[in-house]
Amino acid sequence: MRLRHPVLLVGAALAVTLAGALAFPAVGTAAECGTRGLACKWVATWTASPMAATPTRLTAPDDFSSAGFNDQTIRDIVWTSVGGQAVRISLSNQFGRRSVTFGQMDIGLSAGGPLIVLGTNHRVTFGGKMSVTIPPGASAVSDPVRMTVPAQTDLAVSLFTSGPTGPATYHSDAQQINYVSGLGDYADSGSAAGFTTTSQHWYFLDEVDVQVGAATGGTIVAFGDSITDGYQSTVGANDRWPDDLAERFLAGPPGQVHPVVDEGISGNRVLVGSVRFGVSAQARFLSDTAALSGARYIILLEGINDIGFSLMPVARIIAGYERLIAAAHAAGLKILGATLTPFQGSGYYSAAGEAEREAINHWIRTSGAFNGVIDFDQVLRDPTDPLRMLPAFDSGDHLHPNDLGYQAMADAINLALFQR
Repeated sequence: MRLRHPVLLVGAALAVTLAGALAFPAVGTAAECGTRGLACKWVATWTASPMAATPTRLTAPDDFSSAGFNDQTIRDIVWTSVGGQAVRISLSNQFGRRSVTFGQMDIGLSAGGPLIVLGTNHRVTFGGKMSVTIPPGASAVSDPVRMTVPAQTDLAVSLFTSGPTGPATYHSDAQQINYVSGLGDYADSGSAAGFTTTSQHWYFLDEVDVQVGAATGGTIVAFGDSITDGYQSTVGANDRWPDDLAERFLAGPPGQVHPVVDEGISGNRVLVGSVRFGVSAQARFLSDTAALSGARYIILLEGINDIGFSLMPVARIIAGYERLIAAAHAAGLKILGATLTPFQGSGYYSAAGEAEREAINHWIRTSGAFNGVIDFDQVLRDPTDPLRMLPAFDSGDHLHPNDLGYQAMADAINLALFQR
């Protein structure tokens, strides 16, 4: 359940929490969760960091965040990192300017496109009510929905906006096709009828939790910029490196399954926020990590935009890392530092920026400030030209990996770092 923390969060507001976790007295597996009195817990299985609406002059044609919605249904498609026997959702109006009312909400298993698998669509309630109104700056967490949620599966979350929303809190870079209807409530419809528009952005939905057995490990939060957001990965394929890491856990030894959620924002920076690339990492850190259900670990990969956009001094970036590390430890979380990846040939590369990247990577590797280090630089660089990304891993812009590169990043992570 995502709560809003006043520390390190700009414009924070306390979440509107309308439902709590179910409690059971004994320990069970995910398959047994909620039966025979066995203990369960909530973990985040999918997340997206909420962002303010992008000004109209900067938006893509399929970005409706600035215009908002009115008497329309949004169908967000999201990918589960682990499954469970119950589900709940969190809706965010963190950056809204007015209260937003959702007249009906449903969740089901996606059958591809806007279609829903027959018989799987379930009504979502908030405090036992069919609708919910969320004030500006707040969030709402739904009641638990009893349904079987498989791991590594697309869910369709349908949100009917029964009145004008104003500018929408959203997540800009979904790498996923989502759907928006014409006028009307299509939340409980499993068909494609009514969904007239596509959008590669997620609206209002910022977290999906599942109820699992106590044997499931704590949630791993991948926190970063566009490389964590999966920019340039195949749309709809769920080939971001956090997705690939979640798949490794599911394929690994029993008892070592962890949810992995993605809190990357394309263009995001450690120290400075912007209207296009979200508030800074410092401003969103606790809300996007410690506040997530079941959060236990953080993988931090951010800083290349601080170098590329503004050549921020190394000492200031490191000081920013140290503040994030202190905040994570104060919240009882382990935080792993990932080295910054090669970027020679990208649009904002410079020799001075490369010197900064190397200095920051040296600090990440040698300072001992993190609970562990993941050397993504070593994974992605070309051994014959280490300032550049290996061509086989390069999406073509010399900054972002392709699907193969993202898989290599996930494959290089030592799973022993997350042993309990």
